[in-house]
Amino acid sequence: MSEISRTIQRRALPGVFTALSALHPVLQQLYASRGISSPEQLDRGAAALLPFTELKGIDTAVALLIMALKQQQRIVIVGDFDADGATSTAVLLSGLTALGFKYIEYLVPNRFEYGYGLTPEMAELAVAQGAELIITVDNGISAIDGVALAKSAGVKVLVTDHHLAGHELPDADAIVNPNQPGCSFPSKALAGVGVAFYVLLALRAALRQQQYFSEQQISEPNLAELLDLVALGTVADVVPLDTNNRILVHQGLMRIRSGKCRPGIQALMDVANRSAAKLTASDFGFALAPRLNAAGRLDDMSLGISCLLAKDLGLARQYAAELDSLNVERRAIEQSMQVEAQAFLSQLSFDGAELPECLCLYRHDWHQGVIGILAGRIKEQFHRPTIVFAQGDEGELKGSARSISGLHIRDLLEEISTQYPGLIKKFGGHAMAAGLTISAERLDTFKVALSLTAKKHLTTEQLTAVIYTDGELPAACFDIGFAQLLQNAGPWGQAFPEPVFDGEFTLISQKMLADRHLKMMLQTAEGKLVDAIWFNADNKAWPNVNIQKVQLAYQLDINEYRDKQSLQLIVRYMSAS
Repeated sequence: MSEISRTIQRRALPGVFTALSALHPVLQQLYASRGISSPEQLDRGAAALLPFTELKGIDTAVALLIMALKQQQRIVIVGDFDADGATSTAVLLSGLTALGFKYIEYLVPNRFEYGYGLTPEMAELAVAQGAELIITVDNGISAIDGVALAKSAGVKVLVTDHHLAGHELPDADAIVNPNQPGCSFPSKALAGVGVAFYVLLALRAALRQQQYFSEQQISEPNLAELLDLVALGTVADVVPLDTNNRILVHQGLMRIRSGKCRPGIQALMDVANRSAAKLTASDFGFALAPRLNAAGRLDDMSLGISCLLAKDLGLARQYAAELDSLNVERRAIEQSMQVEAQAFLSQLSFDGAELPECLCLYRHDWHQGVIGILAGRIKEQFHRPTIVFAQGDEGELKGSARSISGLHIRDLLEEISTQYPGLIKKFGGHAMAAGLTISAERLDTFKVALSLTAKKHLTTEQLTAVIYTDGELPAACFDIGFAQLLQNAGPWGQAFPEPVFDGEFTLISQKMLADRHLKMMLQTAEGKLVDAIWFNADNKAWPNVNIQKVQLAYQLDINEYRDKQSLQLIVRYMSAS
């Protein structure tokens, strides 16, 4: 089935960006269009990280942890079942152990049994394990009942999270979350793993000030050793790569490229066929994170955390092999669900004229762990906010939502919940992704409420699928050297997108690979030949021998084959010109 038509639009540029004049002219343009106005914003050194002191609740959290350390309390970390939750758990457990804590365990809810976060059931499990302090990572800001249960059992609770807070905060002993009301921390984009890392930085600084390391005659731990995990979790959670997050990701990448990563990440790179020396931020998102996430989607994220915590490369590879097998299974399930979704969507208009403002799909046999991926695929194909439901507990549907630019999906769900009390049982998330639970019998009512509410916020312009590009690439830049310069200029990612260029080319040759990918030889206006590939091209429309000139939106890539490198264009969109 065809995607809706798209429009290529070039990014707006500020009038003057002379502050970046020392850089390559194309890099000046790329950075300026992404909001960079000074060289200081490009500083990727660890010393340029924002200080932890502005995090609300950090002093209370540190005091709580120091008391737990001195009393060697039993700590239970409650994580989440995605890659951010897994890396957060591994970061906090590893960091606390290095700082001298001796009794630490972790719990990760199975999405099919307990749902998300510190639910009352998870709190009961932690209490049963003898927890004296519960620490949440990548969750907890909405765990009103779970925190209350833990507190009633005499257990202290430290919430570390990054999700948006609701109208009510949990009655935790301390909360560290840059998005909680009243927090002045400049970066609201920290992932859960970033928050956990900052808590460790603050704790180490306080212990250093108290002469703890010298008194205990132990070495002060190098928390930079955790940055490979921080980088992976940050990219995997698709949080905006603002200046602070770019530093965290860059520092993690540098450690990995220099051979200083942990066995678990090395094992994930091995099964994903990625080279540590050439790893990029996009490899985190498209190669390592899906394998890690597969455990939480289909089985138990404890498998992923065990991989990340493995001390031995051989053991880590065993875990990684299991994760890879789960990812293969996940892909097969996803492809089957996509076929079923397309069968329904084929009844709708291809050009978007008759598409509703939001797409909402459900089948009784869809896999709850894969609906988020399906929602994302459909959102990308049709440029519509999409919610996909699967069966949850008896009488309930679990939904996963993905949004487009301009519509804050969590706020939309909150508006629906306010206007239609009781319609949504639970919800939470971010601007671009959210989860929710509704009663199965109220699905049709929810669809109507979703449509009516979305219409108030979405404009025709927002519903027009646009591919933003950085303009036409100068002829001199079609070489491996410039492609490498672009790779090194990152890390690129969410809200700091990889460079995409546009231009007209002559189509010299074209053939379909594996009935999915269009391999091409193109010629620039200056006569230079360059390879190109369009992954997952429409095999009903291409190849087309009648088309000689094409308009492309593309990225520069370095293709490696049999130890030889060549320039390759990765096509993001193509049409006859």
